[in-house]
Amino acid sequence: MTTTPPATATERDLQLLHDALGPLRDREQVAERLLASSANHSFDPDKELDWESPPEEGKWFWPPELVSLYDTPLWRTMSEEQRMDLSRHEAASLASLGIWFEIILMQLLVRHIYDKPVTSAHVRYALTEIADECRHSMMFARMIQKGGAPAYPVERRYHNRARLLKTISTTPGSFAATLLGEEILDWMQRLTFPDERVQTLVRGVTRIHVIEEARHVRYAREELRRQMVTAPRWEQEFTRLSCGEAARVFSICFVNPGVYENVGLDRREAVAQVRASGHRREVMRSGAKRLTDFLDDIGMLRGPGRRLWKSSGLLA
Repeated sequence: MTTTPPATATERDLQLLHDALGPLRDREQVAERLLASSANHSFDPDKELDWESPPEEGKWFWPPELVSLYDTPLWRTMSEEQRMDLSRHEAASLASLGIWFEIILMQLLVRHIYDKPVTSAHVRYALTEIADECRHSMMFARMIQKGGAPAYPVERRYHNRARLLKTISTTPGSFAATLLGEEILDWMQRLTFPDERVQTLVRGVTRIHVIEEARHVRYAREELRRQMVTAPRWEQEFTRLSCGEAARVFSICFVNPGVYENVGLDRREAVAQVRASGHRREVMRSGAKRLTDFLDDIGMLRGPGRRLWKSSGLLA
């Protein structure tokens, strides 16, 4: 009978080093691929889009099926002109929400790379993504102005709650929030940019955002998966809770109720009908499904955090 001699101290150290470096090598490889994609598929919205042409008559600013009141009793009483006007205000509301979330995400990304090696591909890609998000925020702001609707900031209490959440967020929590802010809007925008019923400018904005956000989602997913494996148990549990609370706040803030008043509707009645709408519930869950499937797969949707996700309406 032969036996394998025990590993020497040097061999054990080398194996430990190899095991430790594996995730770092993977992280760098992903970042290198994303940097190459950024070099080939990045856009300057100021040059790519026609900002001078006026809005097109008879076109929506958001697909009607994605407007919050679609297929409600109130929707059926509205004129086509009023419905289109609501789509204009909801597009402005969603763009405002996007800017709010992207400002939060930029802060979280900067904090994530603060202690990382500045010459690594991982950090270089994070800085590239921050530059993308800056352009997206400016693009959304310009689209709001071009459409003629007001900006719709989130309510002050949720604005301040997000300030707290991003301050105490764990590293995996930051990447979970990134995905929450990107994937549901991304799903809607993938339906928007090919839709010829929608304003050409809005389609152009959503097309740029979809192409560039695909990289951001890949970066966040890969990092979140790594983090949920290596994070201590307390951090995993806290992340599940904070992610669930972020989902709840996000769903509440998704469309600012002020849009209803600005098209001549009763605010309370409109909000009540949106909450009761089976179509709207299905839209939001469909938009979140790819994300919730992923989060479930990596162990994020457990315990009290899962109950918060259910209360948000984004998870059946």
